Amino acid sequence: MQWTDEGIVLSVRPHGETAAVVELWTRGHGRHLGLVHGGRSRRLRPLLQIGNHVDVTWKARLADQLGHVTLELRRAYAAEAMDDPATLAAVSTVASLTRLLPERDPHANLYEITLFVFGFLNDPTVWPALLVRWELALLEELGFGLDLTQCAATGSNDQLIFVSPRTGRAVSASAGEPYADRLLSLPAFLTKRRTASVTGADIRAGFALTGHFLEARVLAPRGEKLPEPRTRLLDIVAS
Repeated sequence: MQWTDEGIVLSVRPHGETAAVVELWTRGHGRHLGLVHGGRSRRLRPLLQIGNHVDVTWKARLADQLGHVTLELRRAYAAEAMDDPATLAAVSTVASLTRLLPERDPHANLYEITLFVFGFLNDPTVWPALLVRWELALLEELGFGLDLTQCAATGSNDQLIFVSPRTGRAVSASAGEPYADRLLSLPAFLTKRRTASVTGADIRAGFALTGHFLEARVLAPRGEKLPEPRTRLLDIVAS
């Protein structure tokens, strides 16, 4: 059997003397592994970099086999991010967290959001906030979406500045103030109060919010922790 799609390179590992096994996240076929003949060659190594956007042709005799993959480069996001540690960590973070999705299960909406985020990687004033939103979308795709539209206590949608770390629901200023030390901060850019400017504190609060629920609801039950690239990214953002 055979299919053609587009995808993003998530990981690459050597196979034998000259080949490589590539893990791709494709628009219509989800996460897929494939063998690339000559994948360790000088010609193909630049193509097989994490974050690159590629055209994919996958072939195998049976659907459950590893299959062989041929690739053509669409856009070299890896090379574009190489000179900036924060951007490189962002690309690696997306690749690492995408591997939480079930194998061969399409998530076309999140895939489109990913390409949208990658399209702004050359603008450090924009992509960090987009990446926070991407992590919220990932939680939604995994079945653990947050409700940031109205206060869990009052039903109001005004002055939402907290999130319950237990329920993932927003809490208003008046309802949450007595419990502020136990609640997570909800930055304005994730609410209807969003403004044109997003501060560094907003970004840190956003990553703290998504990181809490990724750990508590997705990673901890699997005995895993947040990936190292994301930890590195937060160190850069916090500096």
